[in-house]
Amino acid sequence: MTAGAVAALLVQAAGMLVALPAAGASLPSEQARANQLAQQIVAQGAAVQRAVVQQDAAQARLTSLDVQLAATGAQLLRDRRADARAARTLRRLVVQAYMTGIGSASLPTIFDAGNDASVLAREYSGVAAGRLQQAISAFRAAEQRTETTVAVLRSQRAQASAALASLTAARQDAQASLAQDVVLLEQAKGDIAALQAAAAEQARQASAQEAALAQEEAAQAARQRPLVQAPQPTPQPTPQPAVQPVAQAAPQPTPQPAVQAQTTPTAAVRPGPGGYVNPLRAVAGLSPERIDQGVDYSGYGPIYAIGDGVVLNTVNTGWPGGTFITYRLTDGPAAGLVVYAAEDIQPSVQVGEQVSPTTVLGTMYEGPDGIETGWADSTGNGATMAYVAGQFSGANATAYGANFSQLLAALGAPPGVPNGTPAGSLPSNWPTW
Repeated sequence: MTAGAVAALLVQAAGMLVALPAAGASLPSEQARANQLAQQIVAQGAAVQRAVVQQDAAQARLTSLDVQLAATGAQLLRDRRADARAARTLRRLVVQAYMTGIGSASLPTIFDAGNDASVLAREYSGVAAGRLQQAISAFRAAEQRTETTVAVLRSQRAQASAALASLTAARQDAQASLAQDVVLLEQAKGDIAALQAAAAEQARQASAQEAALAQEEAAQAARQRPLVQAPQPTPQPTPQPAVQPVAQAAPQPTPQPAVQAQTTPTAAVRPGPGGYVNPLRAVAGLSPERIDQGVDYSGYGPIYAIGDGVVLNTVNTGWPGGTFITYRLTDGPAAGLVVYAAEDIQPSVQVGEQVSPTTVLGTMYEGPDGIETGWADSTGNGATMAYVAGQFSGANATAYGANFSQLLAALGAPPGVPNGTPAGSLPSNWPTW
C-alpha cells in the first residue's frame, strides 16, 4: 500500500466519522461501534503513514551504504594494486642490485641465502629503493584505513538492513489491521442502515396509525353531533325514539379509546395555544434538561413539527451529531419565525418540504448529546436567535431559550430545567405563551 493510498483511506475514514448516519432508538451501540472503528482507522492509517516514511528512510540509508561500500571497495582494490606494483618494483631493484653488485645495509633481505650474492644484495642502497619502501608503507597504511572503513560500513549496513526488515514487518501489520477495521466498519454501516430502515418503517407505521386514529376521532365527533340535535325536531310526547338511538349509536363504553389515546402520541395532536402541537409527544423516556440557546432533552423517538411550515435545512457539522433541522412556520402567532431541532436526530425530511404537526421531522436516538430545540435565526443555516442576539456565552440560559421552553410547556411538553437568570430580552413583537 503506497503513502497515497493510505492518505486516501484516512480521508475516507475521517468522512465516515463526521458523516456517519445517526442511529434510531435501538442503534446507539452500533453507532458507537462504528465511530470507534472509524477512529481506529484514522489512527492506524497515521501509523501506516509513519511506517512508510520510516521504511523509505531506512531503504534510502541502506542504498547510501551500498554506494559507499562499492566506492570504498573500489578504493581498496586500487590500494592493493598499487601495493603490488610497488612490491614488484622493489623486487626488480633488488635483482638489479644483485646483478650490478651495488649494495647497502638498508637493502631488504629478500634474497637472504647466506651467499656472497645475497650479501651484495643486502648491501644494495639507493635513493630510489628508499623512497619506494616509503611508498609501499604509505600504500599499506591507506589499505588498512580502507579496510577499516569497509568493516564499519558493513556493520552499519547490517544494522540498517535489520531496521528495514523490522519496519517492513510493522508496516505490514499496520496495513493488515487497517484493512480489517475497514471491513468491520463497512459491516457496521450495513447493520446501521438495516436498523435505520426498520426504525423508519416503525415511524411510518406509527404515523399511519396516528392518522387513522385522527380520522376515527373526526368520524366519532361527526356521529355525535346529530345526536345532540336529535331532541329538537322530536315532539315532547314522543321522547323515547330519540333516547334509544342515543343509547345504541353512542353507548358510554365507546369513549374509552379516546381515553387510552392520551397515553399515545395522538393525544397531543389536538392543537394547543396558537394552533400549535407538542412536537415531543411521541418521544419515549423524555427527560428535560437545561435551558440555554433553546431547550435540551434526552430520550428517543419521533420528533414532529409544532405547526405548518417549510423545511430550510437539515445538516450543520458545527453541531454535535451534525444534525440541524430548521423550518419556517407559516401559521399561528409565530408565523415567519424559524424553529430548530438539532444534535442526536436522524432527519426524515428534506429541504423545501412542507411540514405539518403530523410530519415526523426526524428520529431522536440515544446518543451522547441528546437534542436541543428552540428558535433559529432567519437563515436557518445553523445559528440560533440567542447566539445572533449575543445572549449566549457557552452554557447560560437565554431569553429566547426560556421563551421556547414556555411554548413547549403550554403545548404539554415538560419545560426545560432553569439555568440561572436568562440573559437578554425579546423583541417587543415576539410572541409569548
